[in-house]
Amino acid sequence: MFIGIIGATGNIGQRTLVEAVARGHHIKAFTRSAERAEAENAKVKAEPSNVTWASVDAFDPDSIAAHLPGLDVLISCYQPGNSAEDFEATVKQSIADPTVYATVARSLLKALDTHPRTRLIVMGGAGSLESEPGRTPADLDTAQLGEQLEKLGLPGEYAVAVKGHRDALDTLRTSNRLWTYLSPAMQIAPGERTGRYRVGGDQPLFDAEGTSRISYEDAAVALVDEAELPRFVQRRFTIGY
Repeated sequence: MFIGIIGATGNIGQRTLVEAVARGHHIKAFTRSAERAEAENAKVKAEPSNVTWASVDAFDPDSIAAHLPGLDVLISCYQPGNSAEDFEATVKQSIADPTVYATVARSLLKALDTHPRTRLIVMGGAGSLESEPGRTPADLDTAQLGEQLEKLGLPGEYAVAVKGHRDALDTLRTSNRLWTYLSPAMQIAPGERTGRYRVGGDQPLFDAEGTSRISYEDAAVALVDEAELPRFVQRRFTIGY
């Protein structure tokens, strides 16, 4: 397959790149920095690979559309800033402008107008998963949601970003494009690649200890699994141990 990855230098994006390459797919890896794309391409030339790098502006539909020809699937792991190098900076930028997630979703969908057969998989947030039928943490008022986030080790101010992720999902839900949205487990962090995870729909999954968790590595496995065998076209799904 030919797979594009937006945010290929981020925490989940880089692991998705490694996972897809290991399975023999051809990858077009995107970063916002032209200089970084050139540097990564230099590495690829030094070590032959099925990866090509390019810079793309996730806020510009034309920039995205220019790279869609030949792609079977576009995976978006977009995060503001470089989450792999400075997670705190990413959190701060998400709080400063929580509208970026919905803006990028609209940009992606607009780009797909030119290539409607290309599938889109968006790595999203867990805050829009239902705590009970029809109710999600993202629907709480900002103060209540902030208290829940602090228990997970995130600043309470990040509540606005959680709502921003929810808005991105709502944006996708209005589209007739071939989109899929992955909400990870409530706790996601670096870990090991087990290749094993459970799949759910709109409610979070919990392990035997009552924790909703997944590693970045297994989130990448799930993204590539969905790219290879689509099961959730025009739907959201979740994963967890």
